[in-house]
Amino acid sequence: MSRATAASSGGDSGSMSMADEYGTMDSNGHTMMLDNFDLECGKTLKNAEALYKTWGTLNAAGDNAAVICHALTGNADVASWWGELLGDGKPFDTSKYFVFCANVLGSCYGSTGPGSIDPGTGMRYGGDFPQVTIRDIVRMQAEVLKRLGVAGVAFVAGGSMGGMQALEWGICGYLPVRGVISCSASGRHHPWQIGISECQRQAIYADPLWRNGRYPPDAPPTNGMGVARMMAMLTYRTLPAYGTKFGRALTAQQEAFQVEQYLRYQADRFHRRGFDPAAYVSLTRSMDTHDLARGRGDYEEVLRSYTLPTLIVSISSDVLYPVTEQLELAEHMPNAQHHLIHSDEGHDGFLLEHKKVGTLVRGFVAGLEAPGDSARSAEPRLARRAPRERALVPAPTSKL
Repeated sequence: MSRATAASSGGDSGSMSMADEYGTMDSNGHTMMLDNFDLECGKTLKNAEALYKTWGTLNAAGDNAAVICHALTGNADVASWWGELLGDGKPFDTSKYFVFCANVLGSCYGSTGPGSIDPGTGMRYGGDFPQVTIRDIVRMQAEVLKRLGVAGVAFVAGGSMGGMQALEWGICGYLPVRGVISCSASGRHHPWQIGISECQRQAIYADPLWRNGRYPPDAPPTNGMGVARMMAMLTYRTLPAYGTKFGRALTAQQEAFQVEQYLRYQADRFHRRGFDPAAYVSLTRSMDTHDLARGRGDYEEVLRSYTLPTLIVSISSDVLYPVTEQLELAEHMPNAQHHLIHSDEGHDGFLLEHKKVGTLVRGFVAGLEAPGDSARSAEPRLARRAPRERALVPAPTSKL
């Protein structure tokens, strides 16, 4: 894919053939600076910035926070990607909850990441940005929430990388949490996901403009990033979805298949969104660190000790984080319920099937203890538990 092709291909017919999972992406929000933020890798970020957005009002007890965690290329604006779930009377009910979302550490939408200036050198971190883990990301969110006066979290919700963060929230102990919602995620990154991410990283590294991540901001490795994005778009969807949307149809000019045009369009659109290739590398490596049991003991034993009420959601056609990985969580977590959404949308179904996701979220949240009810036991409970699978292959608890 030449640079000229990446910039010019992708007309309206290709771009509109499949729904986009994200709306307008930007870095708007509030910024909180943490003077010294220690990372698991042993390094310290000076003047680390966390960009966040909030909706609703924090109650007097400070315990009605609802933490929403975004996926790999998301931002702090929940309205841009889960807007149908956010608002007065909606599943993320802003009349009841102080809804909070922060751009993850290592990203490029406002929080400190590879594109930020290193106070020690006066230059962009670039490829020298230190390793950030999912646990680091969650701890930064918790630090910001504490400084905002949050004393307790009603629930944490997220999909994909956001679902990993949500699961980590339920075990890290940084703030009391009453419930966890994890969509299209797993308890640890498996070789399958690590391998896919490595292929995408290698595409970026192969671009001559990569320069070990030390490229100037006006000359990023666009081609490599574009190929990585095209790879990702294939894993986010499914064979039936691509077949239905495109078939073997050609573009109006008959110079390419519509699916080729669509993927080129997505590569170009990702660049126009301003996503930094070094941030993509950093965040995919952050996902690779995800393992609830790392340093905590045997994996299954750690899951059995995970007592918080947890809603685990699968998309039936997800090839990136297959249903078996969510069933593994539900099998071992004693207070988890698992629900399967039937959809041909693949992994991105957690964003695109917002009505079905919203129905599950609304029902689960209604079963959690009421915000501000400090008299209840500190041990989380679930009002009604559906029976869980006892193996990794039987029918899920519920189907939508």
